[in-house]
Amino acid sequence: MPIAQVRAVSAVDDVLRDELLACWTDVSNAGGAVGFVPPVTQDEVAPVLDRLLDGVRTGRDVLAVLTVDGATAGFAALVRPSGPLRRHWATVLRVQVHPSRQGQGLGRVLMAGVHDIARNLGWEFLHLTARGGTGVDAFYRRLGYREVGRLPGAIRLGPDDDRDEIILSCPL
Repeated sequence: MPIAQVRAVSAVDDVLRDELLACWTDVSNAGGAVGFVPPVTQDEVAPVLDRLLDGVRTGRDVLAVLTVDGATAGFAALVRPSGPLRRHWATVLRVQVHPSRQGQGLGRVLMAGVHDIARNLGWEFLHLTARGGTGVDAFYRRLGYREVGRLPGAIRLGPDDDRDEIILSCPL
């Protein structure tokens, strides 16, 4: 039976960066709602990944990396708020499991790890957004998230294809 683990990462070397880049590109091209519309190349994803990793490198943010039998299988970012009034919150960004690993319950494993990391850092609430029309909001609801708002048509995938941005939060 495969061993799945989620670990908090604060230093990303070139090997892990390449694995994260490949994962994000593959997830995007498989239709995952992680900030891009397919088709997308690694050259398009790389600058967005590097901006995400800048927060990790400075210690402001934390990367939750999912591994299966030691191989990178997915990740999510926990982004700290910039101001003092929300130090008890964090935003979860770019939750993804590689397409070759989907359907194995690893999304739940990843999110359980995200919640454990957040609790260990003293956070009381998590916030994330989901792309309307994908059904992924139902996944988050099963994990204890509740919809707290919606931005109608905030996400434009193409001509005549606007989607709601669903805002969800979860007390830890």
